[in-house]
Amino acid sequence: MRLEKKATLVSTSVAGILVLMKMTVGILSGSVAVLASAIDSFLDLTVSLFNYFALSNAEKDPDDKFHFGRGKIEPLAAVIEGTVISLSALFVLYEAIQKITHKTPIEHIQTSILVMVASLIITAFLVAFLNYVAKKTKNMVIKADALHYKTDLFSNGAVLLALGLISLTGEQLIDPFLGIGIAVYMIYSAYPIIKDGVLMLLDIALPEEDMQKIRDVLEEETVITTYHDLKTRESGSHIFISVHAVFNMHISLYAAHVTSDRIEDKLRKLFKGKQTHILIHMDPYDDSQINEAENISTLNKKE
Repeated sequence: MRLEKKATLVSTSVAGILVLMKMTVGILSGSVAVLASAIDSFLDLTVSLFNYFALSNAEKDPDDKFHFGRGKIEPLAAVIEGTVISLSALFVLYEAIQKITHKTPIEHIQTSILVMVASLIITAFLVAFLNYVAKKTKNMVIKADALHYKTDLFSNGAVLLALGLISLTGEQLIDPFLGIGIAVYMIYSAYPIIKDGVLMLLDIALPEEDMQKIRDVLEEETVITTYHDLKTRESGSHIFISVHAVFNMHISLYAAHVTSDRIEDKLRKLFKGKQTHILIHMDPYDDSQINEAENISTLNKKE
């Protein structure tokens, strides 16, 4: 089993435990902050289950129906996860406003504090584990999951602080105002998850830093006179690179092929942990201007 899938199973199990703990105390105490945290953990559970499904399908080999595999399930899962976080934040915001209006007191504060302390410790261990997996695999789904639970870590700490202040001061309005703060933070955290997922679904190119590494590899090869039409995209754990490499027209096809294989090996080493698909078009001369002229001509005809 892939490390990413193991991580989703761990996060699902942890989320299930946290849901039971927080939901029970949240209902008994009437705390919006604790209830909000319980709802967020329930959504964590749902999202982690979906992530496991997404990763299970994303790793399937290409077939007659999906020639390039199902890698885009991963960014799709990230977009769904970010959307779920945003929707849960809106619900928390609604509950907080309701409590400000009706001023319902919190009960069983000491029990709530103990539960939030336990939640904080458990979540901290989970975040550390998910960050380790995200750095090792560079998987977008796990990265989103780690960020999601990191927001839980901050919100759990905030809830714990609020409960402590309420216990000391007796001021009940601390709870709903904290709920509003958590909701805003959740939406703020969800935005980059949704943004990155959408950009990957739209086949955004690799970051400039990675593009420069690819150029460096191409420019190291002395038998290549120039190159053009360098294009990249990322689809979950898959990276696609295509380029037209211009060789001296007197070089043999065998020598050009050996050089292309060497370039592919170097590029794959740049993206360890990813499945890298490379297409090198071997040109005997620079046809970039000809290709550009043909593309312009085709566009003019369509107009």
